[in-house]
Amino acid sequence: MEAEASPPVGSPPCFLWFQRPGVYKDEKGRIWVAVALQINPSHRAQGSEAPESTHEVSITVHLWQLPNQMPRPPSCLFVSGLPMKWELYPGRRYQGTDSRLWEIVDHGQVISTENLVLRRLPSGSH
Repeated sequence: MEAEASPPVGSPPCFLWFQRPGVYKDEKGRIWVAVALQINPSHRAQGSEAPESTHEVSITVHLWQLPNQMPRPPSCLFVSGLPMKWELYPGRRYQGTDSRLWEIVDHGQVISTENLVLRRLPSGSH
């Protein structure tokens, strides 16, 4: 049996403003919470003759839109790498307050919860 497609949810938020660690509010006053954060560390080359690798840490954040109530802050979620504000940018991307771009990996709905998955793009991506 094939997986069913998520029902359409419309456009992603234009803005996400920091409320407190892991919690954001969009332009419609809806609350979004970072429920998962994936961090893949860079790998450095081994050996004295090999130059250090220039790979950056990859960050992917999963945000869920919750009913308009302020949730308790995430207890064990490391959220310090997230920007204070995201602004929707052309090309299914967001731009953070630090000018870094975040690709929209997924925007859908699971049961009644709208979700948004963003992946930080390497520096210099346009």
